[in-house]
Amino acid sequence: MSDKDEQQPENLEGIRDQIDEVDVQIGQLISLRAKLAQQIGDAKRSSNNDGKVEFYRPEREAQVLRAVAERNEGPLDDGEVVRLFREIMSACRAYEEPLQVGYLGPEGTFTHSAVFKHFGHSVGTLPLATIEDVFHEVENGVTRYGVVPIENSSAGMVNHTLDMFLSSSLKVCGEVEMRIRHHLLGTMESAAQVNQVCAHPQALAQCRAWLNEYLPDAEQIPVASNAEGARRAREEEGVAAIAGDAAADVYELNVLVANIEDSQDNTTRFLVIGNREAPPSGDDKTSLLITSADSDDSGSLHKILEPFAKQGINMNRIESRPSRRRKWHYVFFIDIDGHAEDANVKKALEALEKQAPLSRVLGSYPKAIL
Repeated sequence: MSDKDEQQPENLEGIRDQIDEVDVQIGQLISLRAKLAQQIGDAKRSSNNDGKVEFYRPEREAQVLRAVAERNEGPLDDGEVVRLFREIMSACRAYEEPLQVGYLGPEGTFTHSAVFKHFGHSVGTLPLATIEDVFHEVENGVTRYGVVPIENSSAGMVNHTLDMFLSSSLKVCGEVEMRIRHHLLGTMESAAQVNQVCAHPQALAQCRAWLNEYLPDAEQIPVASNAEGARRAREEEGVAAIAGDAAADVYELNVLVANIEDSQDNTTRFLVIGNREAPPSGDDKTSLLITSADSDDSGSLHKILEPFAKQGINMNRIESRPSRRRKWHYVFFIDIDGHAEDANVKKALEALEKQAPLSRVLGSYPKAIL
């Protein structure tokens, strides 16, 4: 036996001892953080006489997580370190006050996963049948916040979410971006045993090329959600589903083939909706709802966009929807960089109010973090 072989067990034991010491320190620091969070909660309650205490501060959490990523020295990547800290923050927040979040269900959907990515796993979740239900439950105070899909990098905008803002007073107070990885799921042992594939129409569309190449004889059946497809895959022989890791866990399905999406950068963006506005975090986005003058007014859209260009503000999305007031009349949903309280954004919004028949800030909120 070489000297190296003789020393290895002793070296390993020494490293394990160091890990044990670090684990003790981590445990002590987490306990200290929870105690400090409790003190913050007590201070908020004692200074608030109306009982409306906000324990979730999106701008504060964004600042903390950005700092975590900036300090990270590896070997874990930024995303993994941020995920760990988000869970610590989630547990500490729950210690201050439990938080209930509604989302477009059922359990096991990508929206469900988006809730956990943004708020951590120490939150109560309420699956709801429709996007409209999510808005209504937040408006009625059944849940404090809601999470709804807004756009996919391959399939485009979720128009139902946009349309809800026409009548809702809720604010956008956060966003989540999720890389969407579609898996072929089933109770069988291989994809060769699949006769039918059940999934949401968007999931079927996002995997169309793969399905046509590798399962050309399988019937493609659109269903209300990927979770519904997963439920059918669990209960019906020869049926597979297209869904993510969460659905595989919830419905106890085998991952027959992983990552079958046609686009390798397939990403969905979700919005966090609530009743309060988020203060500036230092790296924000603002969503606006704007109407122009009548469509036959030459240059009307150019006029309402001009203030952004004059103030050097980047516009990263514009989408039109029927206003529902009269035919051929439209509203525009616009996302810009910056917070409504930023000096240049404030000037642009003041100019916009003079030119647009309707100009409403749907919310200013921290940009999605990893």
